[in-house]
Amino acid sequence: MRREYLTTPMFGKPIKILLLGGGELGKEVAIEAQRLGVEVVVVDRYDWAPAMHVAHRRYVIDMLNRNAVKAVVERESPDAVIPEIEAISYEALEELEARGYFVVPNAKAVRIAMNRVELRKFAAEVLGLPTTKYAFAENPDEAVEACEKVGYPCLIKPEMSSSGHGHVKVLEPRASSVKEAYSYAVAHARGKSRRVIVEEFVNLETEFTVLTYRHVGDSNNVVTDTCEPVEHWRYGKYHYIESWQPSKRPGEVLEKAREIGIRIAEGLGGLGIFGVEVFLTRDGRVLFSEVAPRPHDTGMVTMASQELSEFAIHVRAVLGLPVPKPRVLTPAASLAIYTDNDGVWAPRIGGVYEALKISGVDIRVFGKPFTYRDRRMAVVLARGSTVEEALEKARRAASYIVVE
Repeated sequence: MRREYLTTPMFGKPIKILLLGGGELGKEVAIEAQRLGVEVVVVDRYDWAPAMHVAHRRYVIDMLNRNAVKAVVERESPDAVIPEIEAISYEALEELEARGYFVVPNAKAVRIAMNRVELRKFAAEVLGLPTTKYAFAENPDEAVEACEKVGYPCLIKPEMSSSGHGHVKVLEPRASSVKEAYSYAVAHARGKSRRVIVEEFVNLETEFTVLTYRHVGDSNNVVTDTCEPVEHWRYGKYHYIESWQPSKRPGEVLEKAREIGIRIAEGLGGLGIFGVEVFLTRDGRVLFSEVAPRPHDTGMVTMASQELSEFAIHVRAVLGLPVPKPRVLTPAASLAIYTDNDGVWAPRIGGVYEALKISGVDIRVFGKPFTYRDRRMAVVLARGSTVEEALEKARRAASYIVVE
């Protein structure tokens, strides 16, 4: 339903959201909610996760524990339960939704999107979206068979993980290599599943994130639309490094990407923003890859480029507020800052003076209390008169920054 009013947090009967996951994306969601006078509760598996720094209350629980998730939601009775990460008990979400709690975008969408096997079945077999070739496996021998079916080289990915954790590229048809890759993938999965997806390895021209959002229209109908596609590149990594907006790829390619974004968001349903990942291969194919039923890390660039960031869109859509199609106000780029340090508590982000001397550059420090290898600790945002200028500024600024 469309919302006609906002409230005051901590008094009376405030509008309240509960974030399941308090990382850097949840932090920006919490900030946008705070700006609208919404009471914010953050739940995570460790204390003082980034979003907890800007919340009214916080809880530390095992979010894969069904009873723990239900207990916190029942205690707080929020207007919206907003998952921010994949490692959540979807059984708890389904039970809560059945009892009348509003899960964003809905419990089915969270369950499907957090599970690569179920997501691929839904996208390819239910919606008929174009994808890479794929097969599934539940043990090392099945993994060997799946690789033979898909062909080499191929990728083995755990059923549940994010940001590239547990992804392995298998180069040649050797059973021992496949079985080793399978073991690595399941060892780095979130949860206890031993299922993996084996995917065709494709040579990429580039990647897009189509930020697709569903919000309440004037007549209480649900409207689906997209932002301008965000283009990004990983430099051979399995996690995001750089993103930029707008993309200069051909219009017909961008339109195909938008169509995929709309079809997956409408298929999953609910309200809020979806980060729909799309491949453009060197042989010209536009393929669905994955979807996050929430803001996307590559979409952090919208904090610099758009009149409404992906986080503001998500909060507005969840609350039943209007979301006019956001314009791109300026070319912009983002560059994620990772650390090689392991086990450093209270890390310092150095080099910021030189980085911030560059016109059009800003930094978001996430405030994570400790490091581990390849943990994302901050992001550089840069504006320019062109995407190329914005990328150059972001790369130059990032060259000064060190995590100590």
